Amino acid sequence: MRTKKGTITSAKMQNTVTVTVHRSLVHPLYQKRYRMSKKFLADTNGHDLGVGDEVVITECRPLSKRKNFRVTEILKRAPRVSELVEEAGLAGAMIREKHGPPEKKKTTKNDSSSDQ
Repeated sequence: MRTKKGTITSAKMQNTVTVTVHRSLVHPLYQKRYRMSKKFLADTNGHDLGVGDEVVITECRPLSKRKNFRVTEILKRAPRVSELVEEAGLAGAMIREKHGPPEKKKTTKNDSSSDQ
């Protein structure tokens, strides 16, 4: 069985994620190293996955036209947007508690222009 390590770039489908796998190559003539990437569709196997997670996918029987892999292991989880929003909300509440509510600036109209 072939296994690949990659990063989830899309998790918008049901039970399916898009995993981008990068590989490093050396040009045969110029010896310059460059990076190629390929996207694979993988079954989630019931895991709760999000964009940015690093996973290991394993080849399996065809599950659909383009889906031939399953997620077998989660190596590293990326922070979720909801967690970041909660942290930002908590930080904002702490600032308001420390300094009080933000003050509104009063604006004055210039009355000299309306006299003419």
